[in-house]
Amino acid sequence: MSDKQTPENAVDYKATLNLPGTEFAMKANLAVREQKWLEEWYADNIYQQIRASRIGKKKYVLHDGPPYANGQIHLGHVVNKVLKDIIVKSRTLDGFDAPYVPGWDCHGLPIELKVEEKVGKVGEKVDAATFRKHCREYALEQIDIQRNDFKRLGILGDWDNPYLTMNFKQEADIVRALGAIQKNGHIQPGLKPVNWCLDCGSALAEAEVEYEDKKSDAIDVGFAVVDLADLSARLGVEVKDPTDFVIWTTTPWTLPANQAVALHAEIEYQLVQVQTDRGTQNLVLAKSLVESACERYKLENPVVLADFVGAKLENLQLQHPLIAERQVPVILGEHVTADSGTGAVHTAPGHGVDDYKVGLIYNLKVDNPVGGNGVYLPTAPIFAGEHIYKANPKIIAALGETGRLWAHNPIKHSYPHCWRHKTPIIFRATPQWFISMDAKGLRDGALNAIEKDIQFVPNWGQNRIQSMIEGRPDWCISRQRTWGVPIPFFVHKDTNELHPRTPELIEDVAKLIEQEGIDAWFNRGAQDFLGDEAEQYNPVRDTLDVWFDSGTTHYAVLEQRDELQSPADLYLEGSDQHRGWFQSSLLTSMAIHNRAPYKALLTHGFTVDEKGRKLSKSLGNYIPLEEIIKQLGADGLRLYVASSDYRYEIAASKEIFSRVSDSYRRIRNTLRFLLANLNGFKPSTDLLPVEELIALDQYILQRANEVQNVITQAYDEMNFHVVCSALTNFCINDLGGFYLDIIKDRQYTTNANSQARHSAQTALYHLVQAFVRWMSPILSFTAQEAWPLIPEQSEQYVFTTEWYEIPTVMANLLSEADWQTLIQVKSAVNKQIEVARNAKLIGSNLSAKVELWAQPELAAVLNKLGDELRFVLITSQVAVHAFAEQGEATELDGLRVQVSAAEGEKCARCWHVLPDVNTHAAHPGLCSRCIVNVAGSGEERKYA
Repeated sequence: MSDKQTPENAVDYKATLNLPGTEFAMKANLAVREQKWLEEWYADNIYQQIRASRIGKKKYVLHDGPPYANGQIHLGHVVNKVLKDIIVKSRTLDGFDAPYVPGWDCHGLPIELKVEEKVGKVGEKVDAATFRKHCREYALEQIDIQRNDFKRLGILGDWDNPYLTMNFKQEADIVRALGAIQKNGHIQPGLKPVNWCLDCGSALAEAEVEYEDKKSDAIDVGFAVVDLADLSARLGVEVKDPTDFVIWTTTPWTLPANQAVALHAEIEYQLVQVQTDRGTQNLVLAKSLVESACERYKLENPVVLADFVGAKLENLQLQHPLIAERQVPVILGEHVTADSGTGAVHTAPGHGVDDYKVGLIYNLKVDNPVGGNGVYLPTAPIFAGEHIYKANPKIIAALGETGRLWAHNPIKHSYPHCWRHKTPIIFRATPQWFISMDAKGLRDGALNAIEKDIQFVPNWGQNRIQSMIEGRPDWCISRQRTWGVPIPFFVHKDTNELHPRTPELIEDVAKLIEQEGIDAWFNRGAQDFLGDEAEQYNPVRDTLDVWFDSGTTHYAVLEQRDELQSPADLYLEGSDQHRGWFQSSLLTSMAIHNRAPYKALLTHGFTVDEKGRKLSKSLGNYIPLEEIIKQLGADGLRLYVASSDYRYEIAASKEIFSRVSDSYRRIRNTLRFLLANLNGFKPSTDLLPVEELIALDQYILQRANEVQNVITQAYDEMNFHVVCSALTNFCINDLGGFYLDIIKDRQYTTNANSQARHSAQTALYHLVQAFVRWMSPILSFTAQEAWPLIPEQSEQYVFTTEWYEIPTVMANLLSEADWQTLIQVKSAVNKQIEVARNAKLIGSNLSAKVELWAQPELAAVLNKLGDELRFVLITSQVAVHAFAEQGEATELDGLRVQVSAAEGEKCARCWHVLPDVNTHAAHPGLCSRCIVNVAGSGEERKYA
C-alpha cells in the first residue's frame, strides 16, 4: 500500500497496519547459501540426529546401489541419488527408522585402465601388489570427489561410514558369499564360450555387453556330403552330383573351430539341383529359403530333387570346408530357424552359447583355437599366429579357391560390443568359473521370487527382468584381472576337482583378507594354506566379476551393519540394472538364502535432451552440473528430478530448467507469504481452536487436509511428480489464486490482536507447519531455511519430524460444494471486473460495486456469508438480488453480474470505498471498520 494525501492534522494511519515483517526473500546467491547450510548441518551431525530421533521405530531400508568410483557425477547420478533421498526423507516423515548408507563399487577394469595410464601395465613397469595399491588410492580419490558432489545435492546419509567394495572387511565378506554359493552347489568350472573383449583381455558379464551396429562379412559356405550313397538312402532318391549343405555366417574366423552343421528336426528342407560354372551341383537348403538363397548365389531355375525334414539327415557326415582331415556331423538343434540364411547353422561350440549347448548333447569338441588377444594359437589347425580379423579375408579367399564359397556380401547388423571400449567382442571358450542357472534350480527359484515376492515400480520392470532371467546363460563370474576380489579356490592338478575342504579354506582366506585386503591371497602360495598337500593343487588366480562384488552387498553390507536389514525394502536404480545389479543381487541372494534380497524394485529412466537424444558433449546438448546448480541451486535441481515422471526417459534442457525455476519461485514465494504473515503471532497464546475460526480459514484447512492426503499417498507410492503437482496447484489455485488474496485485508488492516486476524494466522500457522513438511523431502534446503522461522518452533530440524496433524474441521458454515460454487462465482465476477476496468468504469477491485442476480439455490449460498461476501470477492460493496435478466450473463448457470463504481469515498487505511468514510470527525479519512481496528478492540467477524 502507498501513502495517501491527508490533511496536515491527519494521523499517519499507515503505521497502524499489520504489514509483513518476517524476512524470507528470494536471493540471488541461493547456491552459495546452500553450501553454508550444508557445512552447518554436518558440523551439527544432522544425520546422527535423524537416526537418534527414530531409535526403536520400525525400519525402512533403501539399499544404495553402488556407483562406480571413477569420474565426476553427471545428471544421471543426480536423478538416481535425489530419488533415493526423497524416499528416505519421506519414509522418515512417515515415522520409520530409514537409514541411508551410501556405497561405491571399487574394483574392476575402468580403474585398472586409469592406473595403467599413470604407472604402466602389471609385469611391464610395475608389480601386481604395487599396481593394486595405486588402484586403491585412485578409487579413494574418486570417492571423495563424488561424495562431495552428492552431499552438495542435499542428500543426507552416513557419508563418513559408506560401504566400499574394497574395504578389507567387505572384500572378505564377498569371498564368504562366494563360499556360501559354492557350498550350496551353484558354482561349476567349465570350458564354455563367454563374451570376450580383446581390448580388456578378459571375459565379460552379460551386463557388460551392449549392442551397436557393425559391418561384417556375411558368407554362404558349402559343407560337402562325404557319402552320397548314405544321402541317397536317407532321402530315397539317387544322388550322383556333388552336394553341399550351405551355412550362412557373419564370423568367418570361427570356421576353423567348426565341429558340426545343425538343422532343425521339423523344418522342411529341399535337395535342389543347380547349374554352376563348375557343372551340376546339389544344395541342401530350407524349403522356405531356396528362392532367396539362389538369388544370392545368382543361380536360376533350381530343380527340386527331394523334400524332407531335418531329422532325416541326423549324423550324416560332411567335409569341413577348410580342414581336409576333419569331417563333421549333421546334428539337430532347437535354436535353428528358417527366418533367414539357409536353415543350416555352422556350429562351433567354442564360439557360441547355442553351439555349446547343442554340442553337449552330441558330445562335440569344445575347440577354441583363438587366444585372448584375438590371435590364433600355435595349436590352431590353420592360420596359426594370425589375428582373427586379418585372417578373415584369407579365409574367404581360401573358400573361394576350393569352390566352397557360395556368396560373400558385407552387411551392417546389430552386434555385441564391450560397454567400456565400445569395440566388438567375440565368443571364446576359456576355462572359467560359472554360477549355474539350472544345476540347483537357481533360474526357477529366481523366477518364482519375481512372480510372487517382489513389487515392481513401474510394473513393466517385472516382465523385463523375468525375460532376462528366463533366457540368460550360466553366469561367468571369473575375470583375468589384477584389481579385483580373488576366487580363492584350489584345484587338483590331475582331477581338476576343488579341494574337499573348500568351505573351510575360503573362511581361512577371508580372515586374512579381513586383516590385509586382497593381497593376502595374491601374495601367498598354496603352501601357506595346504601345507604338504600344496604340491597336488593349483591356486586359482582369477578375480571375481565386479557384478559379483556389488551383487553380494545384501550379504556383505545389509547383513553386516546393525542399522540395516535384509531383505531391503527397496532397491532403486536405472532401467539398465535389470540386466545388471538387480539381477546379480537376485541371483546371489537366491543362491545363498533362497530368497530375494529386496521387497521392491524401482526403476527410473535415463536423462535425454528434448529430442530424446542421450546427453553428450559431442552432440552439444550436455549441460554441466555446476552450471545447472548455479542457475537453480540444488533445490531447483531436486525439484527438476521430482517433477519428472522417472518411469520414462527424463528430458533436460535449459528451457526445462527455466520452467522448473519458475515453479520453485512460486513455491518459495508462497512460503514467504505464509511466514511473513505470522509476524508477531504466538501460538502458545494466540492460536484459536478450529471451531472458532472464520469459515474461510476453516475451509483452507479442509483443503490442506485433502492435499496432505494426496501428497502423503503420492510419497508412499513414490509418485513424486504427483507431489510436485499437488504442491504447486495448492500454491497457485487454493492459496495464491484464492485464500491468500482474500485474507490480505484481514491480515493488514484488522487489529493485531483481533479474533479476525488471529483466525487467519491460526490457519496460516497450521498451513506452514504442514507445507514445510510436504516440501522437505524435495526442497530440503528451502524447507530447513524456513523451519526455524515458524513461530515457537520446538525442533531444530524438519528432517526429524513426522507429518503434521492438521486440525480437522467438523462443521463449516459452507459445505465443500458451496465453497467450490463460491470459487466459480469469484472467477465469474473477476472477469466482469476486468471488463469494467478496461472500460475505465473502475480502477482497482476495491473501487468496484458488484451486483449479483442469482437463482435461489445459488443466492442461498452467497447469502450465508452476509457482508463477508465483499471480502471474499475483494470488492468494496456487494449486493445479491433474486435472479433477473439484468447485468451480464456469466459462464455459471443462474448468475448474472453487473460491476459499477462503488458509492462513497476511499478509506485512507483499508482502501475500501464506503459511504461511511469521513463521517467520524476524530478520524478523518477512515471508515467505521478501520476506526474499530485503530481505536477500539478490533473487529470481530464470527460468521462461522
